[in-house]
Amino acid sequence: MCINYGLTGVMARCTGLKRDLRLDRLETYANYYHLNFRGFIGQKGDSYDRYLLRMNEMTESLNIINQVIYKLTKKKTLKKKSKTNLSPHKLLQHLAPDEFNKKKKKNSYNNMEQLIKHFKYWSEGFPVKEGYTYRAVESPKGEFGVTLFADGSNKPYKCKVRSPAYHHLQVLPKLARGYFLADLATLIGTVDIVFGEIDR
Repeated sequence: MCINYGLTGVMARCTGLKRDLRLDRLETYANYYHLNFRGFIGQKGDSYDRYLLRMNEMTESLNIINQVIYKLTKKKTLKKKSKTNLSPHKLLQHLAPDEFNKKKKKNSYNNMEQLIKHFKYWSEGFPVKEGYTYRAVESPKGEFGVTLFADGSNKPYKCKVRSPAYHHLQVLPKLARGYFLADLATLIGTVDIVFGEIDR
């Protein structure tokens, strides 16, 4: 049932399907392969299973945060052999060591030329090759994907956002069949539908 409706995240894992973009070798993103964490799956696919999955995932998120902080502080102390405070700018340099972050070692707002260059970088953007791409992340509710269509200019031709709540709303009539109206509050709460997210 979950595959037919395109459901991922807690909705798929509560039925016993182990579908997690962070653990998939082909679709992994960021630096999740450097971390040691586990994905939980349910057995029956009911509201109580979805509740237990969310509780377990909250504790696992703390485990992931502790590992990231330990690895970042260990890397800094090995290089300088002294304790340093992690500022947000230093954290971004470790998480996204691209060309823009390498150039921005110091604060670029002290130099007029760097400030103009920074302003042009963010206002004009950069040209993207013609075509389309789809990237997804594992959000707390499920697969949150963005499809970008480019026509060769510096602005995207079209952007489509795949919201997990929209797909979860489609399966709600099948989940609610045979239950009372009072059970709908529990179903909507455990499915975690945000109605403002559906209308995109």
